[in-house]
Amino acid sequence: MSEQSIISDDMTLKRMFQDFYRVPDYQREYVWGETNPKGEGGEEVDQFLTDIYTEYENATKDFAPEYFIGTIVVCKDDNDVFELIDGQQRTTTAYLTLCALRDALVELEQSLPEELKGQIASSTVDWQGESIARFRLELQYEDSGGILVQYAEGTGKYANKEQTRSIRNIGNAYQTVREFISSTLENDPAAIRKFHGYLTNKVKIIRIQTPTIAKALKIFETINDRGVGLDAMDLLKNLLFMNAKESEYTKLKDLWKQLTDEIYNAREKPLRFLRYYLLASFDVDSKLREEVIYDWFLKNEKLTKHASEPTKFANKLLDAAKAYRNFASNRNASGGIERGISNTRLLGGKSIKQHFIILMAGRHLTPSNFTKLCDEIEKTMFVWLITGTPGKEYERRIVDAAHELRTTPDDDFDQFILNHFKKERESLATHFSTRLQTLKFGDTRQFRIRYLLAKITQHVDLQAYGPSQGRDDLEDYVSGGNDIEHILPDNGDGDALSEFGDGGDDQEIIQRLGNLLLIEKSINRAIQNGKYSEKIKVYPQSKYLLTRCQASKQSGQVGVADKITKAAESIEVFPVWNSTSVEDRQKFLTRLATDVWDVKSGKAAGPA
Repeated sequence: MSEQSIISDDMTLKRMFQDFYRVPDYQREYVWGETNPKGEGGEEVDQFLTDIYTEYENATKDFAPEYFIGTIVVCKDDNDVFELIDGQQRTTTAYLTLCALRDALVELEQSLPEELKGQIASSTVDWQGESIARFRLELQYEDSGGILVQYAEGTGKYANKEQTRSIRNIGNAYQTVREFISSTLENDPAAIRKFHGYLTNKVKIIRIQTPTIAKALKIFETINDRGVGLDAMDLLKNLLFMNAKESEYTKLKDLWKQLTDEIYNAREKPLRFLRYYLLASFDVDSKLREEVIYDWFLKNEKLTKHASEPTKFANKLLDAAKAYRNFASNRNASGGIERGISNTRLLGGKSIKQHFIILMAGRHLTPSNFTKLCDEIEKTMFVWLITGTPGKEYERRIVDAAHELRTTPDDDFDQFILNHFKKERESLATHFSTRLQTLKFGDTRQFRIRYLLAKITQHVDLQAYGPSQGRDDLEDYVSGGNDIEHILPDNGDGDALSEFGDGGDDQEIIQRLGNLLLIEKSINRAIQNGKYSEKIKVYPQSKYLLTRCQASKQSGQVGVADKITKAAESIEVFPVWNSTSVEDRQKFLTRLATDVWDVKSGKAAGPA
C-alpha cells in the first residue's frame, strides 16, 4: 500500500474473519451489553442479532438477502494484524457470536464446521517460517483482562465476570447471544448451522484500510462527522489521539480511562458531564445542546487547546471529572462532606444536577467559601423549585453565575453571593410566600414535601440546642424512621371529624401544608387516625421541638436554658384544631420558611 492510498473493501464476515484484528490499548472499552445499576440498557447486542435474524427469515430456498452492519476502519501493522480504529463494538459482538455458536454446538455434542473453527482462531507463518497460532480478534486494553481469550478458547462460562466493567459487558453480550440461540434457534443443531451460514456469507461490512494510524483516525472522524454513529465524547477522544504524538498514546490512553471511570462511578452520562464542564469552564451559552458539542470543539480550539496540548486538556477534564464524582457523592472537590450538596440532592432528587455547573466553576474557592456556595445553592434551588421556575431558566442563571465565579477571587465572594443568590431569592420572596401559604401535599413531589418539613423541623432544633451529630445531618430528619403526619387524619374516624368541625372531610384542608407534621414512625403508629385532643397527649414524646410544642409550649420537657426557651417561645401553638388553625399554622410555617431559606426582603415581609 502506498503512503497515501486508502483501500475500501465490501466484504462478508467470512472474508473479514480470514484476517486477524487487534483493538489497540488506546481505544475505548467494549460498551455494548452494558446495563446501569437499575439493570436498564444493554439492548445493542439483542438488536444486532434481531436485525440479522429478521433478514435471515426472509431467505428462500434459492435466495437470501444480504444485510449490511456498517463500516470498520483499520490500519495493518508489520505483522499483518489489522488494528481496529473504528468498529470495535460490532466486530467484537460478531466474534462473540461465532464463539457462542461454536459453544452451543459443542454442548449439543455436534461436530464443528472447520470453517467456524478457523473464524475464531488460526495460525500464520512468519518470515522465518515459524507458525504462530493466534485468535482472529485480540483486545489489548487493560480492562479486558484477557476475557476474550477465554471465550475464544471456549472457557468463558467459567470466567469471573465481575472483575472490570469491560469484562462484565462482554459477559453480558455473550450471555445475550446464548439466550438468542436458546430461545430463537431453540438450540437446534440444524438451525444453528444454518444461521451460522447466513451470518458469515450474507452479513457484510465495509472495511476501510489506511496506511497510518493518523490517517485512520482522520477517516474515523469523517465517517462519524457531527456525531452520526458516535457521540461527542467518542469523537473528542478520537480528536485528542488524532492530534497527539504516538509517544503520547499510552499516557493519553491512561488519562482517558481514568476519566471515563470517574464519570461512570458518578453514575453520570458522559455527554451531560462534558456539557456541564464546558458551561462551567468557558463562556458558553446555556443553550448549548449535547449534539453540537463536537462542533463546538472544532470551532474553539484556541480556547481549549485540545489539539495543540491534547494531554494537558485531558488532564483538565480528568480533574473536573474527579470533582464531579465527589459532588455526586455529596462531597467537595477535595472529598470532604458538604451538607449543602447532600441537602440539594434531598430536595431535588437525583435528576437535578444543574448546580454541578457552578460547583465546578467554584473549585478554586477556599473551603469555607465553597461551603457557603453549597449552602446558597441549596437555598436558592429550593426557592426556584417551590416557585415553579422552569429548569431552563434556572439553568441559565446558574450558567451566568458560573461564568462570573470562575474569575471571582475569595475577597469578592460575598458580593458575588449577594448579586447572584440573595438578590435572586429576594426577587422571588413574594411569590415564595404566596406559594407556601397555599401549598398542599400533592402540589409537589412527596420527597420535596418531606425535605421542606424536615428542614423547618431541623431549623427549630438547631435554634434551640445548637449543632450536634444527631441534628447536623438533614438525612436523619428525612429518613425512613420518620413519617409525614396529617394532624387532621386523611382517613379520620368519626370522633376526629366531629371534633374538627366544618371541613373535616375536605381534602383541600387535609392535604394543606399547615396540616402536616414531621413525627417519628413509632409515635405515629400510636396515635393513628384519632382525634386531635388525644394526639396532642402523645406529640410531646417526640424528640423534635416543633412537634412537641404543637399544642403547648410547656408540652414535654423543652428545657429552661435561654436558647431552648427562646426557641420554644417562637413556636405558635394550637390547643384546638380546626380549619382556622390549619390556615394559621400554614402562615406560621411560611414565616419560618422565609428564615430557613433566607428569602425575606424589604418589599416582601412575608405573610401577616
